[in-house]
Amino acid sequence: MAEKKKKTKQWIYPRHRIVMDVLRFFLAPYTRWKYGVQADRFEEQGDRGYLILMNHQTPFDQFFVGMSFRGPLYFIATEDIFSKGWISSAIRWLVAPIPIKKQTTDITAVMNCLRVAKEGGTIALAPEGNRTYSGRTVYMNPAIASLAKRLKLPIALYRIEGGYGVQPRWSDKIRKGKIYSYVSRVIEPEEYKDLSNEELMAMIEEGLDVDESKIEGIYRSNRQAEYLERAIYVCPYCGLAKFESKGNETECTCCHRKITYGEDKKLRGNGFEFPFTFLGQWYDYQEDFINSLDLTQYENSPLFSDRASFSEVIVRKKKEILRQNAEFTLYGNRVVMDEGTDRELRMAFDQVTAMAVLGRNKLNIYYDQHVYQLKGDPHFNALKYVNIYHRHHNITTGDTNGKFLGL
Repeated sequence: MAEKKKKTKQWIYPRHRIVMDVLRFFLAPYTRWKYGVQADRFEEQGDRGYLILMNHQTPFDQFFVGMSFRGPLYFIATEDIFSKGWISSAIRWLVAPIPIKKQTTDITAVMNCLRVAKEGGTIALAPEGNRTYSGRTVYMNPAIASLAKRLKLPIALYRIEGGYGVQPRWSDKIRKGKIYSYVSRVIEPEEYKDLSNEELMAMIEEGLDVDESKIEGIYRSNRQAEYLERAIYVCPYCGLAKFESKGNETECTCCHRKITYGEDKKLRGNGFEFPFTFLGQWYDYQEDFINSLDLTQYENSPLFSDRASFSEVIVRKKKEILRQNAEFTLYGNRVVMDEGTDRELRMAFDQVTAMAVLGRNKLNIYYDQHVYQLKGDPHFNALKYVNIYHRHHNITTGDTNGKFLGL
C-alpha cells in the first residue's frame, strides 16, 4: 500500500490576527511618542494579500508598517531572532515570521513565502536586508524581483523618511524629530507580469530610494555622535583609523581631529574645514578607500584587532557562547581568533561563504558549515570586517572593479 503523503502544515492561523490587533492597540501610541512617526493608513488595502517592500531605517520599521496596514503581517526576519530558545518559539507561535539566512540564498524562505501567499497572507520585507549606515537606501538583492513574480501579489512600496535622522543605525540614542511613513505606490501583478526582472527591480529601487541628506529636519539630542565609530573607520587625513565618540563629537585617535554631528545631521570640523557635509559623503569616501586598498599588504600585518564574545548560532534553535572575551585580528585575507594561542581559530576568507552585520554591530561569519557570531562592546565596528571580506572576494573572483562591499 502506497505511503500517504504528509500534509503540509498551514502557516496562517486566526490567532495571528488577534495578536497583531492587540500589538497595534498598545504599541501604536508608544511608537508615535517614541519615534515621532506619522504612519499613514493604507486605505486601499481591502481584503487582498500584498507583498510589502520597505526601505529600512530604524529597529521599529516593522511597527510603522503595522500601523499602516490591517490584519496579520508576515515579516521575513533573519535567523538571529530564531536562535533564542523559548523566546523564539513564542515569537513563532504569536506572529509566525518567515525565517531567512542573511546574505545567503535561502530556498526554504522562498517556499515559505509561497505558502503564505497561497493562504492569502500579506508578506513584508526590506529588500536591502540591512539598515542604512549612511542615510541612503543601500543595495537591494535583485532576487526580490524574481520572488515578487513568483508570489504574484500586488506590491506595496512602503517609504520611510526621517527614520535615519531620528535613530541612525550606528546610534543607541533616539533623537526628537519627525518620521513620515506611507505607501508610495502599488504595482499590480498586471503591471509587472510582462516586465523583465531588471525592469521590475528598477521600479522597486526608484520607489524606495531615500537620501536623508536631502530630507530637512531638526533631530535633537545631547548625544548626536555617540557610537559613530560603529560606522566609520577611515579618516580622510589618516586612512585606516579608530574613532572615539562622546556627546556630539567624534575624534580620530590618530590625528585627534574632532568632528561635530549637528542636529541638522551636518558634520562640522572643530577648528578646521571638514571635507564632508553629511555622513553619506564620508561613508562614500570610506568605501572608495577600501575599494582601492591593496589587501596583499595586510596578509602579514593586521588591519585591526578587537575583543568580542564568540558564539555559534544553531540556526532556528539557540545561540551558544563559545568564548566570552576572545581577541579577533582582521587581516587582508582572514580573521584569526586568539592568534598564537592553543585556542587559535583561523577563518580564511576563501572558506567563508558570507559575512553580515546584524543589528547595530553584531557580526555573523558563515564559515565551514557553521554560523559564528561576534559581539563586541558598544564601540565595536562590525562593518569593517564585512567590507574587507567583500573587497577580498571581489579581487579573488576577478571582479577587481567591483564596488559592492556587503551592504
